[in-house]
Amino acid sequence: MLNKITVVGAGHVGATQTHRLAEMEVAKQVVLVDILEGIPQGKALDLYESGPVMGFDTQVIGSNDYAEAAGSDIVVITAGIPRKPGMSRDDLLATNAGIVRSVSTEVKKSSPDAIVIVVSNPLDVMTYVAFDTTGFPAHRVFGMAGVLDTARYRTFIAERLKVSVEDIQALVLGGHGDTMVPLVSYTTIAGIPLTQFLGAEEIEALIDRTRKGGAEIVKYLKEGSAYYAPSAAVAQMVEAIEKDKKRILPCAAWMEGQYGISDTYLGVPCKLGRKGVEEIVEVELNDEERVALEKSAEHVRGTIAKMKELI
Repeated sequence: MLNKITVVGAGHVGATQTHRLAEMEVAKQVVLVDILEGIPQGKALDLYESGPVMGFDTQVIGSNDYAEAAGSDIVVITAGIPRKPGMSRDDLLATNAGIVRSVSTEVKKSSPDAIVIVVSNPLDVMTYVAFDTTGFPAHRVFGMAGVLDTARYRTFIAERLKVSVEDIQALVLGGHGDTMVPLVSYTTIAGIPLTQFLGAEEIEALIDRTRKGGAEIVKYLKEGSAYYAPSAAVAQMVEAIEKDKKRILPCAAWMEGQYGISDTYLGVPCKLGRKGVEEIVEVELNDEERVALEKSAEHVRGTIAKMKELI
């Protein structure tokens, strides 16, 4: 068990994240930090008081500063403004970059040895901001995206084929957005290739829905964006780290030549353990997948460059 995990941002994503981590008992303390006075304290206390009913002993603390967060083993950054209908993740660029930079500065001071998991959008670019601001080694700063995108892809396949999601193995790589790359060649149902169940057009429709999965939820909600599935994705990542499980999960990681790509964050299969990203796993891609991954990397690089111009 870890000593302390901090979640920054007490909105829907952050509060739900805190809820999941507390019930999982992956740390002795979970600290919820937000600038809004009383909000993190109230939500944390409410959650803490559910412990006797749900059977967890995790101490849950709310705070408006980083004093309570000092010495955290893991910091999850969810702070930022959410999307509204019609907005892309990139529309959040300047505002959220400023927020994540401010948060990262505090994390650097209060928890210099922490592993940082970024959830704020646009995900890949905000992960770069956290990496650049903290100066932490790349294996300790990475983003949640691939686990969520893969979960959506698996959900849509299961719904279409009327099979259990537990039997679906898949990988979604690339940037968290319209250029993400679901790998059809690695998508199986109980080991059987997806292509034996569905034709090319049906598979492409599932891929398209996966790419637009976040926007579909935003359209329904009108205000705000997804939080149940994103918090579940981070919880899986945290468990892999806390238990040193060496799980292979798709994460937004800093590229240093893997897949022929460098100097950007991008969703790739990562071995997650107690040190964070312990290895980027290079899988064999067909020509179409490789081109799509390179295109996705170029989009992320371009968005990082645009962000640097805006702030």
